[in-house]
Amino acid sequence: MPFAQEIYLCLTSLVLFGLCLANPRAGTARATALALSAGAVAMALWAFGFRADLFSGTYRVDAFSQSFKVLVALGFFLAVAFGEGLRGVDQEHEADYFLFLSLSMLGLTLLTSSVELLTLYISLELSSYSLYVLVPLRRGGQGRQAEAGVKYVLFGAVASGISLFGMSYVFGLAKTTQLDDLVRLFPQIATTPVGILALTMMLGGFFFKLALFPFHFWTPDIYQGTANETAGVIATLPKIGAVAVLIRLTGLAGHTGGTFTAVLMVLAALSMTYGNLSALVQTDLKRLLAFSSIAHAGFMMMGILSGSIQGYAGAMYYVGGYLLMNLALFFVIYSLAPGGENVTLEHLRGLHRRAPLLAFTLATAAFGLAGIPPTAGFSGKFFVLTAALQQGHLALVIIAALNTAIGIFYYLKMVRAAYSSEGEEVEAPAVALPLLARALGYGFTLAILLIGAFPGAILDLFRAALGGMV
Repeated sequence: MPFAQEIYLCLTSLVLFGLCLANPRAGTARATALALSAGAVAMALWAFGFRADLFSGTYRVDAFSQSFKVLVALGFFLAVAFGEGLRGVDQEHEADYFLFLSLSMLGLTLLTSSVELLTLYISLELSSYSLYVLVPLRRGGQGRQAEAGVKYVLFGAVASGISLFGMSYVFGLAKTTQLDDLVRLFPQIATTPVGILALTMMLGGFFFKLALFPFHFWTPDIYQGTANETAGVIATLPKIGAVAVLIRLTGLAGHTGGTFTAVLMVLAALSMTYGNLSALVQTDLKRLLAFSSIAHAGFMMMGILSGSIQGYAGAMYYVGGYLLMNLALFFVIYSLAPGGENVTLEHLRGLHRRAPLLAFTLATAAFGLAGIPPTAGFSGKFFVLTAALQQGHLALVIIAALNTAIGIFYYLKMVRAAYSSEGEEVEAPAVALPLLARALGYGFTLAILLIGAFPGAILDLFRAALGGMV
């Protein structure tokens, strides 16, 4: 029973693999994937209370991992539920798309419970390789999808190689691959030059998933080149697994202070600054959100580097809110592109008249990412900034506050475009939304506002989950 969620996702992948062989009618694969992803959310909630150590202590099911599994399952369902079907992928690849998406979710689910280095690496590769397949499946990308696919594979291979090489050094220094044993040895390892190099290299693969500077170079081209649905998945779900692992690894190093923590603080500051400054000049919404994700990776690292339960819980809350807000924006992009084309700021002109629900959903999500109350983004930034300040990271908090001010400019630029008719020469047609899309729009908006206005219960749940781990 503790392994029920993983078994369910394995069976989900097998069912979708059978559909690939059966060559089903249009829409069948999506309907099946929608039902199975909804079942994954129900299964994750049902299995939340289970606790166990499995496979000779390499796999741990606890409240911490189960919390992340709920987020992964929720993101899986929302990614499948977009609109009335895949718009940026050919119908003949529909079943393949959902198959590899489910396999990636299985890898992320395994990643959250892995407490041994090689188990972590295998789970990371399972989630990564599945996404590598999804990127070039875009229809009519004018060759950009092939370029994006090649870049994603090459950058991912380099990051994975660096990570595995760092693990070999950590094993050489610690003589163990078990995270429980590494906890006791972190203070000694993190204070030696070889140890700092080994830990930084080992975390490279997870920094790649998080799009943290300087592992961010792949992000804008991949977002722009792949289908809108795939970009929404890559922008959100891998970050959940990365935050889970980094809390287990980087958070432990946060207690030691010293050079290694200082290196990670510099990376967090550079990530926030580079991402926000680069986003200021973007007009393509997916490229804008790509640079935005680089900046938000720095904020997530702030909570992790605090080395406290408050900071870890803040990082968990932050990534959960980020999942909803970013998926909401990609939902708007998806809805405005019936042919799966890229959307620019110009396409948002007059959106409040053509689709009031989409305009309000976009505004709510943009306000949230900018950190404006009472959204989940404001609460998340407040929690991580407070945790960092309590640990004495004043310089990092000041840099984060300045970057929040910079981010407000380009997020509000999106809202201004949606609620402005300036430059709109021809009245664009209204955007028709099916029932499920309207439900998603209302759901995203309410969730972002309610979670932001009443964060206490969720934060207490995350603190309780962390209490048994830290």
